[in-house]
Amino acid sequence: QVQLVESGGGLVQAGGSLRLSCAASGRIFSSYIMGWFRQAPGKEREFVAAIRWSGGSTWNADSVKGRFTISRDNAKNTVYLQMNSLKPEDTAVYYCAAGSPGRVSVPNEYAYWGQGTQVTVSS
Repeated sequence: QVQLVESGGGLVQAGGSLRLSCAASGRIFSSYIMGWFRQAPGKEREFVAAIRWSGGSTWNADSVKGRFTISRDNAKNTVYLQMNSLKPEDTAVYYCAAGSPGRVSVPNEYAYWGQGTQVTVSS
């Protein structure tokens, strides 16, 4: 079992920055992929970024490339999502996920999920 707890969400003006954290506990395999997804009201859950827990590989959605950066600190068992140049369309609940997905951008292929943290970007 893996437990994931997100933090760092909040209200920010367009153009601002936030850093989300995902604290992981439990049995985390080095091969696991850690992903960030988001879900806006009335929309499907959307892939944002992912990183291999052992490091070396990252993936980003086209919509956030150049603005969001995913990283991890294995010593702290934490994955981060640094979000810069935020836009109103980035407003959503952001979720951390972990597992061994065949396709990193597909939510259903992750085994573990956090409760989410709200990010609101005002114009």
